Amino acid sequence: MPTHSPDVSTATELKRLGDEIAELSAHLDAATARLLSLVREFDDRGGWNIGFRSCAAWLAWRVGMDLGAARERVRVARALATLPRVADALAGGELSYAKVRALTRVATQETEERLLAFGKAGTAAHVERLVRGWRRVDRQAEARETARQHASRALHVYQDEDGTVVLRGRLTPEVGTLVMQALTGARETLYQRARLTSPETEPPTMAQQQADALALLAETALHHGVDPGAPAERYQVVVHVDAAALADPDQPGQSALEDGTHVSAETSRRLACDASRVVMRHDPDGHVVEVGARTRTIPPALRRALHHRDRGCRFPGCGLPFGQGHHIRHWANGGPTTLSNLALLCRRHHRAIHEEGYTVERGPGGELRFHRPGGQLLPEVPPAPRVPGHVVEMLAAHHDRGAVCAHARIASSGWAGERFDVRYAIDVLHPLALMTTYFFSRISS
Repeated sequence: MPTHSPDVSTATELKRLGDEIAELSAHLDAATARLLSLVREFDDRGGWNIGFRSCAAWLAWRVGMDLGAARERVRVARALATLPRVADALAGGELSYAKVRALTRVATQETEERLLAFGKAGTAAHVERLVRGWRRVDRQAEARETARQHASRALHVYQDEDGTVVLRGRLTPEVGTLVMQALTGARETLYQRARLTSPETEPPTMAQQQADALALLAETALHHGVDPGAPAERYQVVVHVDAAALADPDQPGQSALEDGTHVSAETSRRLACDASRVVMRHDPDGHVVEVGARTRTIPPALRRALHHRDRGCRFPGCGLPFGQGHHIRHWANGGPTTLSNLALLCRRHHRAIHEEGYTVERGPGGELRFHRPGGQLLPEVPPAPRVPGHVVEMLAAHHDRGAVCAHARIASSGWAGERFDVRYAIDVLHPLALMTTYFFSRISS
């Protein structure tokens, strides 16, 4: 068949178009570096802590980003704080966000330089394959260390010559943390009581307190038959609150946990929103004269309807699929326990409404309106920022002022089409690869 010479003008135009795509992509990556820097600063300074449970939740609400993508942006932003060379490469348009996202999963200060060199030389697919292999080596090393820690666990208990019992042991990190937390709780329980009953007594040393706390833990375990009990009883919180304080937090009255620990009346109102309640009547001397039957504030059928309607926490930008029923007008103030007077809120945002100054009301059309402590409306979806029509020119000018020399070839890899040997790359780059027997099964691209 006859061959035709390519249209030179068409080829030139397509090359120009391709260069423009590559150059703009480099500008976008440089802009992404700036975005991640701003996200990291916003996260570090807690700017999201205005009713949102995390920086990612705020980002999803404010920017309209998918929550999973928002979490990934925050993760990468935090990682780049310890990887200055990778951050600079992204800011200069030399490394794409796709490559940076993969590299930040495994890079450390010690390995950053060699991984950066590989990232510039390979394609995004090469980087992803390398990272998968790299993580396998890390997991193998981590598994060996975990197995070593588990095998070294021990507890030696023996009686000394004077009859005292000596304990010496080694626990895995997670079990050790559990024991330390239990000892701290038991110690505080013991010596808070001691301070209340004998405030003038010199407290024991920390080592003595730890010994007493261990004794309390042992007594408690034996008392309960070393049985943690049913979950409903294990996690039950009992609050005693006077009706006057429940109806109006500014009124005097008791508001305390079962052990006598004082909690604010507003905390009691939050807990009472969605709980069982028992009404007790007292005589003038404080003696109980009548005890009512325990009733649920929100009956099971109404709770099912509430979950079906709200489908998760109604606080703007949240949407957690589980939560607590909140009385918009509290039942202690005469608010009915009806679907129209209830809203589903997660634990974090239920606390925000009761104890942090946020408010919620239902509008005439049935919509919920949330307000910040200062009274400003917190919209369900924030207004989109105004974007000028000449944004590409503005982006290029901004990077020119910042000495970002973005051009069509700046992010191009050095790959010439040869076969990529992942095993060899990891053997050369990973600091642990030569210290272990590493059987690498081929990772499909």
